[in-house]
Amino acid sequence: MAGMEGTPDLFALDARLGDEETMIRDTVRRFVDSEFLPVVAEHFEAGTFPEELIPTIGEMGLFGMHLEGYGCAGASATAYGIACRELERGDSGLRSLVSVQGSLCMFPIWRYGSTEQKERYLPGMAAGEIIGCFGLTEPDHGSDPANMSTRAVRRGDEWVLNGAKRWITNAGIADIAIVWARSEEGMRGFIVPTDTPGFEAHRIHGKLSLRASVTGEFYLDDVVVPEENRLPDALSIGAPLSCLSEARYGIAFGVVGAATACFESARDYMLERPQFGRPLASFQISQIKFADMLTAITNSQLQAFRLGELKEAGEIRPVHISMAKRHNVRAAIDVARMARAMLGANGVSLEYPPIRHMANLESVLTYEGTEEIHGLILGQEITGIPAFR
Repeated sequence: MAGMEGTPDLFALDARLGDEETMIRDTVRRFVDSEFLPVVAEHFEAGTFPEELIPTIGEMGLFGMHLEGYGCAGASATAYGIACRELERGDSGLRSLVSVQGSLCMFPIWRYGSTEQKERYLPGMAAGEIIGCFGLTEPDHGSDPANMSTRAVRRGDEWVLNGAKRWITNAGIADIAIVWARSEEGMRGFIVPTDTPGFEAHRIHGKLSLRASVTGEFYLDDVVVPEENRLPDALSIGAPLSCLSEARYGIAFGVVGAATACFESARDYMLERPQFGRPLASFQISQIKFADMLTAITNSQLQAFRLGELKEAGEIRPVHISMAKRHNVRAAIDVARMARAMLGANGVSLEYPPIRHMANLESVLTYEGTEEIHGLILGQEITGIPAFR
């Protein structure tokens, strides 16, 4: 009797994709298989990202693909989610590059920027010619961004920025930074070219997670930016939080790809590796583990697809995204750990993907809102009582 082959999709959810969404899925999958997977292990080991692939990603229209106009593809919310899924099947670092560029850097310009800012930056960012980074998290402020230390002081038609941001994807290769700072007028967002005097960026080394991703920190020492670089419609903490919601949406889809890669690796390995005269996949304990993994992946697929439906209908709420991000990342970690163990000693080798995904997902569990913060968002929805303080 033939077993399951290819990507696990027990409820045939991909069969519901439209022609454009299917084309995007297949295009991204081919890119990941042919261009990214052959090199990701060496980049993970070296702690580098294959920056030479950025122009190709731009040519594919993946940067800001869910945005309309200004050179952006204007694809559906589900298409963007599916693209994130296929990218993270390669590596969380690859999906992070696209997610940060589109959801954290292009989206605030598209949503809160002036027409001049959109025309100046978005076409180049969509093409991958201008790379952005998103400066919200600080050395001493992660889950409580409203109390950040970075300050913006208005001086006539200019703003003077001082502060530091840490754990910033793309810092070190970015051409512009979206910087969030507190001012006397409230939270404000700024587009800061990284060659501005007083702006200094450094890469963070020694990471054991997201190694095939550029992560860094940057410092603002009396950085002067003109009023025209302020995002005019970003007037409260709600602005950066809305950007995080965009990114978390992509994560909810993306981690399904990471879990899928781990499941496929373990399934193929166990079918081919004999022990005690028969394939490891034939033992009861192996099949129970496969059943648990497939159930976790299917539950995550269902949440992600429903999230896409809600987003396209304009009915999505932050609590929906919190549940899907929290559930799907935890499910992906569990699948990755189980797959790693099923591969035995080979499971710790970069020849197989589970250990790489397992390490990456520890970061994904933390960034864009920790598992605990999303739990508290759900707790407030259930009880009506905020428990953040």
